[in-house]
Amino acid sequence: MSGADLLFYAFAAAALLGAVLVVALRNPMYGAISLLGTFLAVAALFLLRHAEFLAIVQIFVYGGGIMVLFLFVIMLVNLHRLRETTKYDRQTPLAAVLGLVLVALFVTVFALASFGPPLARPEAFTAGAQGISGNSQAVAWLLYRDYLLPFEIASIFLLIAMIGAVVLGRRA
Repeated sequence: MSGADLLFYAFAAAALLGAVLVVALRNPMYGAISLLGTFLAVAALFLLRHAEFLAIVQIFVYGGGIMVLFLFVIMLVNLHRLRETTKYDRQTPLAAVLGLVLVALFVTVFALASFGPPLARPEAFTAGAQGISGNSQAVAWLLYRDYLLPFEIASIFLLIAMIGAVVLGRRA
């Protein structure tokens, strides 16, 4: 087993542990910190697959922007009232059955799947007619040339959501 394999298993275990802690922890702030750890572990997994652009986007967008939104929500929720509510109200048996079904499904899929040779890097990411080399340049070239309008529309939606969060936060 190589060092890259050990790193993969370590970061995959960290991501799974963080995801379980997000659901299992009672304090929302600790859950948000576990979610941040999960995001960073997934970014490390992207780096191991030589997807540097996706790793940086994972850190900036999810580790930065989405976590700030979650922290706003946590600050707006009345935590004193939250402690009075029960966390799992007669859902434990159903959750256990669904969890076992999902585990059986994953074991079946992985047992029947045949994993071939590792994927080669697509030609679009290695070299192109425009002299593009690397993941970041290829994604940026497509994003700002071919998909500029959807990119700008998404940025306007995010701006509207941010303004709405500020307005809702000021009312409280």
